[in-house]
Amino acid sequence: MDHATHAFGQAVPFGIISTTGVAGLTLSGGHGYLSRQYGLAVDNLIEGDVVLANGSFITASETGNMDLLWALRGGGGNFGIVTSFLFRTHPAKMLYGGPIVFDLGDAAEIMRWYRDFQANAPEDFYIFLGLQSVPGGDPFPQEHWNKKMCVLLVAHNGEGGEAAVNAIRAALPKPLIDWAGPIPYTGLQTLFDALYPAGQQWYWKGDFVRALPDAAIDAHLLHASRAGPASCMHLYPIDGAVHRRGKGDSAWNARDVTWSMVIAGIDPDPGMAPVLKKWATDYWKAVHPFDLGGAYPNFMMDDEGEERVQASFGDNYPRLVALKGKFDPANLFHINQNIRPAT
Repeated sequence: MDHATHAFGQAVPFGIISTTGVAGLTLSGGHGYLSRQYGLAVDNLIEGDVVLANGSFITASETGNMDLLWALRGGGGNFGIVTSFLFRTHPAKMLYGGPIVFDLGDAAEIMRWYRDFQANAPEDFYIFLGLQSVPGGDPFPQEHWNKKMCVLLVAHNGEGGEAAVNAIRAALPKPLIDWAGPIPYTGLQTLFDALYPAGQQWYWKGDFVRALPDAAIDAHLLHASRAGPASCMHLYPIDGAVHRRGKGDSAWNARDVTWSMVIAGIDPDPGMAPVLKKWATDYWKAVHPFDLGGAYPNFMMDDEGEERVQASFGDNYPRLVALKGKFDPANLFHINQNIRPAT
């Protein structure tokens, strides 16, 4: 889809890896490089064709079955199988972006800078922050292979992108690697595809985050220093255009958070699964007291429990329960962050 829209200088606000499925990403919200400027994927969903639990086929749109469209805009795969999506597109052709990589020893300074910068950043300037390791292979410089790092992934979709990134370069310590520059949107979207091939072991933990106090930064750095070579923590901005929608305008309720955090334990060895789970869980337990109760559903495992699901949907949860009863009263669609129908 990125490829098709790019030919016209347009894009739909999706995630940060091109191999992510459109359906799963969209139905739980969908945030990425263009979210601060154009909103979430669900904010740009105009229409969906849906097969319901009873086998009937309907179209949910801005002119018909609007209650179902409301639920599809962030309620996950709870209401039916969406067989096609109609999206609003936006200008995104050439950006100024890419990774700027710092030694983990500079991460505390960079994280404090980042929390202050984002509060006043222009909406066409998106930066997510990661704590992880430099991959041990080309094209990364060999002298930095497997070093623990703090990365700023910058994406500026507007005029003056180079100047905006240069201002960051002047304000921060000298990086280990600086690959930010002019880049097509599709290039940015596929930049990390090769680092996350299919078939790896993953264990996710997520949170919505409103503030990043010094004590939280200390906890992040302690646990990030213990991460395996492929594991990571990312903070993705959730503000700008996302905040211009009301909490009740769609099933996505998190209209007043600052970041969506993911802690991802990743390894190609199936035998590492218990280690990944323990690392991610210990990390999450250390930082969760500083975070909000809910999380982005796409960053939650199926063992999170109903309380976490309710916290993620917030005040919208009762309406979602009612709509679940209308469209899927027997809870056929339950392999998800499940919203159970009222009994």
